[in-house]
Amino acid sequence: MIKHPDIDPVAVSIGPLQVRWYGLMYLAGFCAGWLLGRKRAAKPESGWTSVMVDDCITWCVLGLVLGARLGYVLFYDLPSYLADPLSVFQVWHGGMSFHGGLVGLCVVVWLFGRKHGKGFFEVADFLCPLAPPGLFFGRIGNFINGELWGAPTTLPWGVVFPDPRAGGMPRHPSQLYEAGLEGVVLFCALWWYSSKPRPSGAVSGLFLVLYGLFRFLMEFIREPDPQLGYLAWGWLTMGQILCLPMLAFGAFLIWRANARCARAPK
Repeated sequence: MIKHPDIDPVAVSIGPLQVRWYGLMYLAGFCAGWLLGRKRAAKPESGWTSVMVDDCITWCVLGLVLGARLGYVLFYDLPSYLADPLSVFQVWHGGMSFHGGLVGLCVVVWLFGRKHGKGFFEVADFLCPLAPPGLFFGRIGNFINGELWGAPTTLPWGVVFPDPRAGGMPRHPSQLYEAGLEGVVLFCALWWYSSKPRPSGAVSGLFLVLYGLFRFLMEFIREPDPQLGYLAWGWLTMGQILCLPMLAFGAFLIWRANARCARAPK
């Protein structure tokens, strides 16, 4: 059994100004994606410039934050936000949805592609390998906040979280599991796979399939959001339901990319 370090969510406080660890994790994720994007754009055959990467990451920040917040409000806790609309802006308390952020990023990818004369998947395939570091830091932020913990466990690395709602019992540190799978493993797979030319949509498809699979499996040992609980058939969570179309569409993209590659003249 391990006791959660109960880290103060405020990293730096200067008078009324508070800088929270959760926000710093988002900043770290965007910085990592920007640096990786510039590294990839530096290759002669990339079709990207450093200025284009700077522009795209700036758009992504806006699309991700807005989409993630609105996605959480709509998918996970709409009644609470309808009762207190101003709480929508209190992002420092957490409450960001990956699936909402993904929708926001898709809008950004489409707009950015139109501006720069690039196809949707040309932009998406470039961005997907840059995303896992942000997922990694986001899950670390969840752990620091002591939120989104896992189910009770008797394993020796079970963590006792300080939030009274955790019941004072050892729980799976599911945030760290997800940081490892969605951050480290996903990054290694996508960075390796995209290091060579791939058919259009293949990298995006692999991202959707792997993230959807990792998230779907992790939800089995992660406590569901208390305001929702288990939904379909009494064992599927909202996160798992939202992952199903990701898995299906990702598999379709991979199939389509391979089919087009097989039909191409040799």
